Amino acid sequence: MNGDKPGWQLNKGCLSLHGDWTLPHYQHLHEALVSLPADGVTELDGRNLARLDTAAAGLLWQQLGPALPALARQAEGMQEGQRSLLLAVTGAMSGREPVPVVPARRGDTLARLGERVHTGWVQGKMLLGFTGLTLTTAVKVAFRPAQWRMTALVAQMHQCGLNAVPIVALLTFLVGAVVAFLGATVLANFGATIYTVDLVAYSFMREFGVLLTAILLAGRTASAFTAQLGSMKVNQELDALRAQGLDPIALLVLPRLLALLLTLPLLTFIAVLSGLLGGALVGVMSLDISPAHYLTIVREVPLNHLLVGLGKAPVFAVLIALIGCLEGFKVSGSAQSVGEHTTSSVVQSIFVVILLDAIAALFLMEMGW
Repeated sequence: MNGDKPGWQLNKGCLSLHGDWTLPHYQHLHEALVSLPADGVTELDGRNLARLDTAAAGLLWQQLGPALPALARQAEGMQEGQRSLLLAVTGAMSGREPVPVVPARRGDTLARLGERVHTGWVQGKMLLGFTGLTLTTAVKVAFRPAQWRMTALVAQMHQCGLNAVPIVALLTFLVGAVVAFLGATVLANFGATIYTVDLVAYSFMREFGVLLTAILLAGRTASAFTAQLGSMKVNQELDALRAQGLDPIALLVLPRLLALLLTLPLLTFIAVLSGLLGGALVGVMSLDISPAHYLTIVREVPLNHLLVGLGKAPVFAVLIALIGCLEGFKVSGSAQSVGEHTTSSVVQSIFVVILLDAIAALFLMEMGW
């Protein structure tokens, strides 16, 4: 085999290696060795072998098997370090049956798809179970005022709600201005520029207000919940709470859940106002729509559109909080696990929010709400 990438060439039983046989080229080497006839190799030539690491040495052993040590000892032009590495790898793997290098099959893709579907199913069952456990704990705590964690609730509301107001308001204001610009550009072709106000009002009341806020909190708050609970698990603080007879669900999950449940609708309302304000700025500066006229058009929008948007907020809040806390409890005990589950909580939260919003939009459209 020739080219810039590492490879091999077999000539009269002599296997010549060239290039960098290292981990960055593992996939290419794995595919290249498929066509190597192992029983036809009688000599090994390493004169053009630039570099060799254990990953590539393992691939050679998988293909050549027990014959590799003898070939390595008699290899022509191979550096002593490379020869020693080959012998060390074959010595460490002696006694094992070589795994043949086989090309990827079409069924492998289907198998990976099946694994991901199964993983998603397991994640869904775990989320349902965790939801049931949280609701059961909430019912128990509701009748025991002594176990109410008001200080923790207020602290979480400050962190999840008040601290998120600037970024939510700024983002929705800018998106409202962009939607107004886009609507004015398109509707101007039909002489219907005035309907830009309706476009901004309807879109933010029903969809953009709650959706943008939920996505922001999924990235900002769900990740914080996962990192906090995951760090506590790594430091064995959760075990310490259980040893003291305290319930981590009541102590840690419920305050975060209630805080997000109370603050997300308020943030959604702020997002709607900010989006309308961004649209108003564009209308006043570019469309010659006076603030009074803009406000009059907005007031004519039926109230049920705003209620639809606000009604989604509690559902999104519960899901974001539960996913963030569940991923925190699933941390296995290392810093890498904290990072992986933090990423997973953000991805899952955003995916669930967008999926449910799409389902709700279709359902409400069919119902005529």
